[in-house]
Amino acid sequence: MNTRRRFLSLTVAALVMTGLVGCREFEVAPSLKADHLVDRAVATVERFQTLESMQRFSEYMPGAVAVAVFPSVIKAGFFIGGEGGNGLLTVKRPDGTWSAPAFYTMGAGSFGIQFGAQDTEIIIVIRNQGALEAILEDQAKIGADAGVTAGVYGIGAEASTTTNMGVDVLAFANAKIGGYVGASVEGAVIARRQDINEAVYGHGKTPRDIVTDPNVRLARADRLSALLSKY
Repeated sequence: MNTRRRFLSLTVAALVMTGLVGCREFEVAPSLKADHLVDRAVATVERFQTLESMQRFSEYMPGAVAVAVFPSVIKAGFFIGGEGGNGLLTVKRPDGTWSAPAFYTMGAGSFGIQFGAQDTEIIIVIRNQGALEAILEDQAKIGADAGVTAGVYGIGAEASTTTNMGVDVLAFANAKIGGYVGASVEGAVIARRQDINEAVYGHGKTPRDIVTDPNVRLARADRLSALLSKY
């Protein structure tokens, strides 16, 4: 039963990602998507530095193993709801610098009485190697998979620092546009965008290859790395 439920959950999330993310990027070259994602990730990090409600993420950055930034996650629904958006993952190296970004997509689905729409930017602070491995293995469901327990700040409620001291990832979310009424999505699947990764780094390059090889570099992401290195 658990296997079946997980399969259905991942299937719904995949459909949501295809519908909400894919329709917005139809006919856009993967390499151009990468440029836009990097630039928008920089804007998100800079904005979080200025928003009083989001600045708390900086307290957790010194101990971060990796960071995922999703500049625009669209959440929408009318009885059947879902959310989706593209982003990137970068890993902190032993010397404190940050790896080239690997590209990912986030999606989730839910059922229930709900309506509305929202555009949210999210920074996920990954706090241990186990959580990072769960994502690098292919995909992980935040808050559900082993090694990926989650705490959330934002979206109308700030998570308690005490109760979230031991969580594997902390998600900081800032709703940019819109409102949403109804059931919240309990878990979000983070899955690799292999088309973007291969367009930028070459055929066969996986997120693990990208973030673990110090020789892999993306010049456009230098500004993002510099911002994160300040922490």
